[in-house]
Amino acid sequence: MAEPKQPLPLAPEELGFETIVYEKAGHRATVTLNRPEVLNAFDFQMLRELARAFEDSSWDDEIRVVVVTGTGRAFCVGADLRTWGEDLLGNSRAYWKWFGAFKDMHDRLREIGKPTIARVNGIAVGGGNELQMGCDLTVMVEDAFIRHVGLEHGSVPAGGATQWLPIMVGDRRAREIILLCEEIPAPQAAGWGLINRAVPAAELDAVVDDWVEKLARKLPETTRYAKQQLNWWRDVSWHETVGHARDWLAMSMLGDEAQGAVRAFLDRQK
Repeated sequence: MAEPKQPLPLAPEELGFETIVYEKAGHRATVTLNRPEVLNAFDFQMLRELARAFEDSSWDDEIRVVVVTGTGRAFCVGADLRTWGEDLLGNSRAYWKWFGAFKDMHDRLREIGKPTIARVNGIAVGGGNELQMGCDLTVMVEDAFIRHVGLEHGSVPAGGATQWLPIMVGDRRAREIILLCEEIPAPQAAGWGLINRAVPAAELDAVVDDWVEKLARKLPETTRYAKQQLNWWRDVSWHETVGHARDWLAMSMLGDEAQGAVRAFLDRQK
């Protein structure tokens, strides 16, 4: 079958997603992480579906703004350690592929060519914080928190946190977030510049709608290039480190420290 001459966007229902909900309405696309039973943790399938949704949004000239959010009481808690325990511990090749899917998802989000908004409806932990940092603007419910726990679970948060936290909140605060693994309440995250606004849950959608309306009125190609320039610091830190992180973290899955930490976490969950 002949390939189309140019990338063509699809209707969301044609994509057959199972772990996310993808919607288009007017100039807005909404990507909703939809694994509430595990607090919207990433598994391999979700990473692949997110990347495909971001790609489709990028190709659709009718879409001016992309909103990323979650179903249920969490935005996203990062990697699904249950699937790590089943598939990745002791298997560096499988982890290398998993992190490749994570990296591809981030690249497609960051390079989408249009403004992105993180609608953070609940807690954002680990890769969930890295996902909201990958967006241009973030509004978060004020009774939620951001946290990184990789140093307690055998994983260095080098999928965005070690690269972008120093840019966003400064070196000292980045070290505090990563090394202490403590909760950063949404109002504090806003004060530090880690998110744009912390609001009551009842006001969350009004803020998102207001931003979508304002962003959709901007000239799309001019906005795309402005975003490319704004991405410079993130891109430099990302591309200088993420390939090395992928390989090092893959090898760490063979070690006693990571395996023991993940298994201990899973035992506590049981």
